[in-house]
Order: sequence, then structure tokens, then C-alpha cells
Amino acid sequence: MTAAGAGTDRARSSWSNLLRTWRELDVPEGWRAEIGDGRIQLIPPPPMGHHVIVGEVRRSLYGNLPDALGVHQTLSVHVASLGRLYVPHLVVMPTALVDAADPEVNNPMDAADALLVAEITSQGNARDDRTKKYRAYARAGVPVYLLIDRFDTRGPMSTVFTEPNEDGTYKRSDAVPFGKPLALPGPFDVTLDTEAFPT
Repeated sequence: MTAAGAGTDRARSSWSNLLRTWRELDVPEGWRAEIGDGRIQLIPPPPMGHHVIVGEVRRSLYGNLPDALGVHQTLSVHVASLGRLYVPHLVVMPTALVDAADPEVNNPMDAADALLVAEITSQGNARDDRTKKYRAYARAGVPVYLLIDRFDTRGPMSTVFTEPNEDGTYKRSDAVPFGKPLALPGPFDVTLDTEAFPT
């Protein structure tokens, strides 16, 4: 076995061990467990403002969503090629895939199957949402990444990233300050009213 092959086997084994441990965790209610950088990280419950924003985005998405798609909160998604597992605030996923999953097993969904992922920054994780998660979702080919960043240096901003590249970037982005409308592309074809987002 070559050194590269041994390294790949070790990485696979490490990912399998992390995923097994993640499945067995007894996470306190409201907390989320994510995998990144070779470790499991516990994320505390979000502040009330997150719930208001999630509710507004959910309402907007359901207004025009095809029946074959569902909007899910705290649905875990993984980017196995990067050894990452995240629990976004919202994920739009084909209903058939979620329905086909074993209801008794805590398996993450493949991020490549998501049509939209939304993250809302907290003060402690804003950098990860802007960099690591941005790159991971782009590498996975998630068509739409919605970043609602209450801690942007320009002031609270909502940004929709589209046209993912395999290099971990998105070709297009549209950013608006809170209070301005933000259009989401098809199959959503809705405009988010960010005026209702608390700062």
C-alpha cells in the first residue's frame, strides 16, 4: 500500500469513527453537534432572533415551493469528501429522499442532494459560516447558499450565493442589508422580506 493510500484509509477510518460517535451522542435539547476539522463541536441553542428569521424564511419558501421539496430545520447534511457534517438552520431537500431515510437511524443527508442551505450567523460562529461552510456547500454543489449574517462588518446583511464551483466558491452572489428585499432563484422564485429580520 502506498503512503497516499494509507493516508486515505486513515482518513476514512477517522471519518467513520467520528460519524459513529456523532450518532451516539446524547446532545442536550436545542444544541447541535457538527463535525469539522477532525473533531465534533457542540453548538449551543441560538438566540431568539434566529427563530424569528428562520420562521420568516420558511414562510417565504413554502409560499412557492414545489410539492416534491420540503423545508427542514436541523436536518444534518454531510460533505464526506471534506470530512464535514453540518446542521444548518434550514435545508431544502427532495421529500422523497427524506422519506426514504431510515427513521430509526440518525444518518446525515448528502449535502449534494440539497437545493438550498441557509445559515444564520451567531457572534461565535460567523467566520465559519462565511468561510468553511461556504466552501463546503460550494464543493458539495449546493445550488443556493443563503447566508444571513447579523454580524457583517457592513451591518446586518443577507446574501444569496449561486452557481457553485468545484473549487469551493460560488460564481454569483447578491447581498442586501436587512430591510431590503432579496430574490431567491428558481425553483423557489420568491423574494425574502428581510425587513422582518431582527438585528
